[in-house]
Amino acid sequence: MPVPQSVCNFGWKAIDFKLPGTDGNIHSLADLVGRRGTLIVFICNHCPYVKAIIEPLVRDVAELAKQGINTAAICSNDSTGYPEDSFEKMAKFASDYGFCFPYLHDESQGVAVAYGAVCTPDFFGFNKDLELQYRGRYDEGRLQRHPSRSSSELYEAMTQIAQTGSGPQQQVASMGCSIKWK
Repeated sequence: MPVPQSVCNFGWKAIDFKLPGTDGNIHSLADLVGRRGTLIVFICNHCPYVKAIIEPLVRDVAELAKQGINTAAICSNDSTGYPEDSFEKMAKFASDYGFCFPYLHDESQGVAVAYGAVCTPDFFGFNKDLELQYRGRYDEGRLQRHPSRSSSELYEAMTQIAQTGSGPQQQVASMGCSIKWK
């Protein structure tokens, strides 16, 4: 069942974390901060909403990196109840889709709780000062890409953040599968 997340709490400061990545490294927020902004994305491997956007999301993230926006994806799902979201399968998912950003495992689910993440995908777009500026959706497509759009709302919002430090005042909440809590 789709679960919407809440609206943007402009200026909310990103909370530090240290999580293992599928690349074999431990990553902290401080390691991931972009010169002009940072995007934290809560995803998982099995969610149809994530699967519908993962290819264009990876392309968007590569383009955002050129603008000084760094990205990290975090999987916080209970992998005991949802074995498709295990750390090993996260590594395969990242490899299969050519992730150009860290894919982190939040086994304790503490980071998801601290951020108030509720669904996959759930987007947290921060400016260079790590102040929240975007908490909207990827685009209006939901389970498939909207054919008439050449770029996503997320991409446009993060580009605006890179250029101005502020996100759009009008945002539509993301919708996806609920985070699978222990």
